[in-house]
Amino acid sequence: MSDFSMALNEDQLALQKWIHEFAVEAIRPNAEEWDEKEEFPWPVVQQAAEIGLYGWEFMAEVMINDPTGISAVMAIEEIFWGDAGIGMAIMGSGLAAAGIAASGTSEQLMEWVPQCYGTADDVKVGAFCATEPDAGSDVGGYRARAVYDEATDEWVLNGTKAWITNGGIANVHVVVAVVEPEFGSKGHASFIVPPNTPGLSQGQKYKKHGIRASHTAEVVLDDVRVPGHCLLGGKDKLDERLARVREGKRGNSQAAMQTFEATRPAVGAQAIGVARAALEYATEYAKERQAFGKPIIMNQSIAFMLADMATEVEASRALVWKAAWLGKQRAYKNAEGSMAKLKAARTATWVTERAIQILGGYGYSREYPVERWHRDAKIHDIFEGTEQIQQLVISRAISGLRIE
Repeated sequence: MSDFSMALNEDQLALQKWIHEFAVEAIRPNAEEWDEKEEFPWPVVQQAAEIGLYGWEFMAEVMINDPTGISAVMAIEEIFWGDAGIGMAIMGSGLAAAGIAASGTSEQLMEWVPQCYGTADDVKVGAFCATEPDAGSDVGGYRARAVYDEATDEWVLNGTKAWITNGGIANVHVVVAVVEPEFGSKGHASFIVPPNTPGLSQGQKYKKHGIRASHTAEVVLDDVRVPGHCLLGGKDKLDERLARVREGKRGNSQAAMQTFEATRPAVGAQAIGVARAALEYATEYAKERQAFGKPIIMNQSIAFMLADMATEVEASRALVWKAAWLGKQRAYKNAEGSMAKLKAARTATWVTERAIQILGGYGYSREYPVERWHRDAKIHDIFEGTEQIQQLVISRAISGLRIE
């Protein structure tokens, strides 16, 4: 295991510069438009695909081939510095890819992950379908069922998934469903629903507080039949895992949680991108805005607020990068991924609120971007495990006790 370092190598510095330039030239100028439209920003994602920023090859390069684990979170921060809604449109397919990687075989990974992205000439998106209308943090409460039809070697899926990024518009849907209801969260499995499979449809599209350029909707499963080879990991592996559960042996984490564990530092990086955007904007505004004959940054009340904001952003980034590195080494000890996500999400919400305060009335106006960043920040306290779920995970890790 190499030592942890926050020093970026030449390739990482070049990657950071390249993505930042795309954020400046293609994401920032379009952020307000797509936030107002509340529609998926296909033209911007198309641009990202054309330069190689959106695609499975890019994801493999920064997430699989980087031994430090830091390239991915650094890249995500730059994209979300541009805009969180468009950022989610670009990065949302990564959750489906992570779901496939967490539970699938290498053959399934090679077959289905590219189909989550398509090509620069034919852009596609993927969706990871876990949350349900009555079960978000309570993964043991999932009700969507998958029943095996031995006669046809097919799985039949029924149920409704809620709050799904790219839900209904995706080429590939990765669905977490219950195969053994009596086992709770240990009775789950993940399935690929291939493109144009009958019975899968989009339910309501949500009108959201923030990240409005990201498409979020219900996914309705009505007798959706998928071939046996679409069970991620395969039936033999599932049968072995369920047998261990029946015998009372401890099994692996269930499907949804495996994906969330892998992506929490990435969510923290998203939050840092939003917080950094607000910090930089508020700092420049405070240097230019005159009140009582001097720039408002010359007042300690403003300057100290900015100092605290900068400190929180730096502390959050340190936690996220360390968590990303630990995750790459498979060396989590005290739920560091959850710590990073918890801290960064709180920081983004707090820093963007302070930015509004520094801009005063202008900060509350939609003519300035800080109110959008504040709206975009809040989701990081909620999705992929709420603030309270992160606290639960961390408290269990540090105590070794099953805290309820």
